[in-house]
Amino acid sequence: MSAPRRLDSRAAGFEEALAALCAWDEGRQAGVESTVRGIVREVRERGDEALIEYTARFDHWIPETAGALEISRSRQRAAAERVPPPLRRALGEAADRIRSFHEHQLEPSWEIDNGDGTTLGQRIHALERAGLYVPGGKAAYPSSVLMNALPAKVAGVPEIIMVVPTPGGELNDAVLAAAVEGGVDRIFAVGGAQAVAALAYGTETVPAVDKIVGPGNAYVATAKRLVFGQVGIDMVAGPSEIVVVGDGTSRADWVAMDLFSQAEHDEDARAVLISPDDAFLEQVAEEMARLLPTMERRDIISRSLATHGALIAVRDLDEAADVVNRIAPEHLELCVADPDGLLPSIRHAGAIFLGNHASEALGDYCAGPNHVLPTGRTARFSSPLGVYDFQKRSSVIKISDRAARALAPVAETLARAEGLEAHGRSARLRAEADFDGT
Repeated sequence: MSAPRRLDSRAAGFEEALAALCAWDEGRQAGVESTVRGIVREVRERGDEALIEYTARFDHWIPETAGALEISRSRQRAAAERVPPPLRRALGEAADRIRSFHEHQLEPSWEIDNGDGTTLGQRIHALERAGLYVPGGKAAYPSSVLMNALPAKVAGVPEIIMVVPTPGGELNDAVLAAAVEGGVDRIFAVGGAQAVAALAYGTETVPAVDKIVGPGNAYVATAKRLVFGQVGIDMVAGPSEIVVVGDGTSRADWVAMDLFSQAEHDEDARAVLISPDDAFLEQVAEEMARLLPTMERRDIISRSLATHGALIAVRDLDEAADVVNRIAPEHLELCVADPDGLLPSIRHAGAIFLGNHASEALGDYCAGPNHVLPTGRTARFSSPLGVYDFQKRSSVIKISDRAARALAPVAETLARAEGLEAHGRSARLRAEADFDGT
């Protein structure tokens, strides 16, 4: 096994080593962007014709027509019927928990009467059409379908358009079953940057959406960033991340497997253990070496740990929390004796798992909160995907004659300070007018 790097907060050069651990390869990203710009431009200009060409090039099958890219309702239902009953039940139970959690995020429109002749409020509306990207390369992700589709449905989005790559033209039954469970309206067998471009600009076959959500590889993430402004996006997600804080009270094999659970996503995933107990760090390292040969995706795990993994020794749990906040991880497990006591010290993390039994894997699939989370230190300013991502807000301002007269001098003074004459006169005209209209 290629072992993860060892860092020690007490050692010289720790700050530089931690910064290097958190850094992203911008040079590599620049190369991806050049390719993606070309794909987006082609789809925007040539529509379905470009989609068919890119499907043949990247997914290695040739649709007879662009219409063949759409997966019919009957094919969706047939796929759902082929799913083994235990998996079907698991999808249903997970969907119930995810739906229930997100229902708590719903916000009503509101209005307040200030008593001075002004009535102010906020109207909340669901987006009209959302686009859902579902990965389909190294693994199939029915859980991502549920996590993205259900908040949109709870928010009241009338139409969800899903895109999913189909290498070799093969459809994944579990993904289609999850789409049926999640209430997806239309599905297209197209992936990559070309699918993102199709959702953003629309083609003769694929309708344009108002917002694109869902994880993907570097090409998908870059495409989402490039089309932002034409459409909304949830976030520009990077490789998966997990940080575990352990104080030695957890089982070392549990922690080792939790680190593997993210490292197995791909070679760029980041898995980090932080502990003030040097003996515990060593125990986990030994368990990782013992367990790795038993893993089906051991090559991916090994490369991920060697390139982006770390075992970090710190002085105490306070310092561990400080390091966590600097990393701002996507997933954080507090495998310590008193996780509730440590929780107030955590400011930056996408999802926080408290206690030795709260494995990140449960959060990925069925705990209820969303598993679409900010990566690459963006948890400093971003939040998990939720109902609020599928809603927009409009401010409402109602002003009476009396309030217009009272507020006009304030507006006019500020407008004059900014050199905007028409603004000030607009307010003053109403204050001076003998008009009682509403």
